[in-house]
Amino acid sequence: MKRIAVVIGASGGIGGACVEHCCADANYVSVIAVSRSNAALSFSENSKLTILEADSSKPSMANVVTEVLMQAKRVASLDVDIIIATGLLHTETGSIKVQPEKRIEALDMQSALTVLETNTLMPMLWLQAFSPLFALKLDTRVLVLSARVGSIGDNRLGGWYSYRSSKAALNMMLKTASTEYARRYPNVKLIAYHPGTTDTGLSKPFQANVPEGKLFSQDYSAERLIDVMQSQAIDKTLSFVDWQGKSIEW
Repeated sequence: MKRIAVVIGASGGIGGACVEHCCADANYVSVIAVSRSNAALSFSENSKLTILEADSSKPSMANVVTEVLMQAKRVASLDVDIIIATGLLHTETGSIKVQPEKRIEALDMQSALTVLETNTLMPMLWLQAFSPLFALKLDTRVLVLSARVGSIGDNRLGGWYSYRSSKAALNMMLKTASTEYARRYPNVKLIAYHPGTTDTGLSKPFQANVPEGKLFSQDYSAERLIDVMQSQAIDKTLSFVDWQGKSIEW
């Protein structure tokens, strides 16, 4: 089956690696890489790659969807794979400093709202924007980067109040969307995905605590992500899975 890939967050470590993998995969006839700024992108030249800039505004997102629609309508018998690979754990740039909280005393409203906006609301606004694509009734898989630390049942260590909560809230919103889509867009499969700890800027300050063999390269993470995504049946439900394809408790 021919496929189109759309990667939101293409300037990130996992997102960028996914773009490269999809470009190298003969099953993908088109790859659309989306980033806030194209200046940071340096992909191998490929005729099927389209690079777009988009911020959080509705007109900007609509421009991306228009391009995807145009390309999707040109190819018959097509599957669409959308990867939303955005996320925030820490940042020292800008006026708001974000660090994962070790104690409740570290909880700060503006920092927490920044994390929630990036990790929870932005992926859902992208889902909202893609409604015209979903209405085409093409088989579509949407994989969103979640995290195992967003599991309420698996939270045995505590800490990381904002990040954990943002991913748990993301999972709930995706579950709510999947219930709606079962009626409106039964052709759409939603996947909340835990990639494992990947060697990116997001995990860099915490890599010393990662067990040997559990820090994945960006290339390996992208390979596993795409394999797991393509293996998911379009079954009107939300899956919360890790890089091995194993289900994670909510």
